[in-house]
Amino acid sequence: MHKEFVMGNEAIALGAMAAGVEVVAGYPGTPSTEVLEAIAKRNNGTTYVEWSVNEKAGLEVAAAAAYAGKRTMVTMKQVGLNVASDPLMSLAYIGVKGGMVVMVADDPGPISSQTEQDTRTYGMFSKLPVFDPSSVDEAYEMIQTAFEVSEKYNTPVIFRSTTRVCHAYSAIDVKDKEEYYKREISGDGGSELAGDSLGDGTEFVKGSSTDFSGFVKDSNRWVIFPRLSYANHKMIEERLPVMGDELGELTYNKLTKVNNGRLGIACGGISYAYVCESVQELSENENKDDSNIISDISILKVGTPHPFPEKLAVRFLEGLEEVLVVEELDPVIERMLLMVAGKYHLKVKIRGKLTGDVKNAGENTVESVTDSIRSFVQFDSEKKSTDNRAEASTEDEKSNIAEDVPELPIRPPVLCAGCPHRASFYAVKQAMKGRKAIFCGDIGCYTLGNAKPLDMVDTCLCMGAGITMAQGFSVVEKDTTCFAFVGDSTFFASGITGVVNAVYNQHDMVLIVLDNSTTAMTGHQPHPGTGKTVMGDIVEKVSIEKILEAVGVADIRTVNPLDLKISVDTVKELADKPGVKAVIFKSPCIALFKPDNMCVIDSEKCINCKKCINELGCPAITVNEGSVVIEPSLCTGCGLCTQVCPVGAIS
Repeated sequence: MHKEFVMGNEAIALGAMAAGVEVVAGYPGTPSTEVLEAIAKRNNGTTYVEWSVNEKAGLEVAAAAAYAGKRTMVTMKQVGLNVASDPLMSLAYIGVKGGMVVMVADDPGPISSQTEQDTRTYGMFSKLPVFDPSSVDEAYEMIQTAFEVSEKYNTPVIFRSTTRVCHAYSAIDVKDKEEYYKREISGDGGSELAGDSLGDGTEFVKGSSTDFSGFVKDSNRWVIFPRLSYANHKMIEERLPVMGDELGELTYNKLTKVNNGRLGIACGGISYAYVCESVQELSENENKDDSNIISDISILKVGTPHPFPEKLAVRFLEGLEEVLVVEELDPVIERMLLMVAGKYHLKVKIRGKLTGDVKNAGENTVESVTDSIRSFVQFDSEKKSTDNRAEASTEDEKSNIAEDVPELPIRPPVLCAGCPHRASFYAVKQAMKGRKAIFCGDIGCYTLGNAKPLDMVDTCLCMGAGITMAQGFSVVEKDTTCFAFVGDSTFFASGITGVVNAVYNQHDMVLIVLDNSTTAMTGHQPHPGTGKTVMGDIVEKVSIEKILEAVGVADIRTVNPLDLKISVDTVKELADKPGVKAVIFKSPCIALFKPDNMCVIDSEKCINCKKCINELGCPAITVNEGSVVIEPSLCTGCGLCTQVCPVGAIS
């Protein structure tokens, strides 16, 4: 063992590697992205790693390898699980042979997502086990246990982390490579496994009964017919309570029971860390009577929310009068405790999201949890927190804090200076001046095209939806030119089928592909159009132009968006044609390829009309002492502003 200071996602990756994962697939999405990247970076060649074209493809790749007995993992964010849900639901019935972990990162807040959906609810829906780590070091240990549980029950398991665990840092004990979980194929087709017991110290299952002899054909097991689904559904329902009780004995579930105490707090995931910090703060800083109340609170930590550890919950609830449930995002633990209390006729009041005692949206914080606990134990409302960042005990202290700590500047997300997407949006906007048009957006950096002064994203639903929504608008808005904007990575992930639908159903629309040769929003991962894999292999680029041509798009133009006149003329020409048309605005992401030159303003020519600012919104162009200036540290020399200036003052 050795110490490493790592991000939570890297800890998850290291834990999977220590567990002997051999196949890893996924699709980038914050806050999950670094898990796969860390495995790719540390890979010594024994693990196959790929960025799949989307989450569904990644899950199916991992599932097949697990059918053959390999330990596999697929990574994604919570909205990516929606894409992968079709195979996931069936896979829950079919099962696996080798351990398979579906690593899903939820994004409470949301900080960088369309939704706040809770993957624990998906676990209940799919009837799959769910692991919910509360810290970086626990994530490292827990994912190793998840592989063991998967193999014991021949089922995929969901490993649900959240942003504050994924992106936290901690010094953890990491196994040396010689301590990794290893498999040795025996001569009779069976196997012997060498490795430690479970990461949490529990002798749960060694996995020695699992067959690693490869894929064995058996249509009665691997082909999902209705009869098999019915039989396996019954089996799953029978094993869930047994599994719940067995998982409940793992140390990831923790009960701190206070004899004769009347109050309890139940929590899970990162909220457990918040509860511990809040309880410690309140016990240290409140008066003696209140501290006694805090010290008398029983705490239940749920690390495996599904199947729910019912027996452990009963031990927790017995003798309590009131329980506060603190969790993100859905009231999963709260509902299960209500069920347990009713089933066992326990006279205990469960408080939480359903009762309005804990906020029902957004991520928890130490401050919000502290407020909820303080209200729960009915502290004097006039007492104040000693945390000066949250509140001060007197008006004088408040004023002192205001003087000492300046307000953070407001920094809304914006397209980078020199981003080719700005030029693409501006060209389409200029081409459509005076005409009725609808601009359907998509998920990616280019969603920021909604901000003024561009104001070029009228809709944004989910990945790939812009293409098909433009078709829906074209059906009912006959006098409108309908545009769909999609990035190159999103085109491969979920856009192609929408284009096929448009051609087949003869819709009128203009497809705008914003090709910046990378997956920029999540950290510049490669995709099929880049000609490189995450393992470093150089491969043939998949051509967007050839795909569009193959599915029947008759008029396809590839244009450099930084050439404003040609871009505007091209859009005007295609907008007047019937059917499906496509413009591929191709220019590399400015974060990857920065030119050497920058733009400058001739102050003698500049008439201070501010057209460059008011129409482009480039962060490199600003006003200083009443004059328009270009910030040299931001300007990339894209040249768009030189084409917009009406008097030629920028060069």
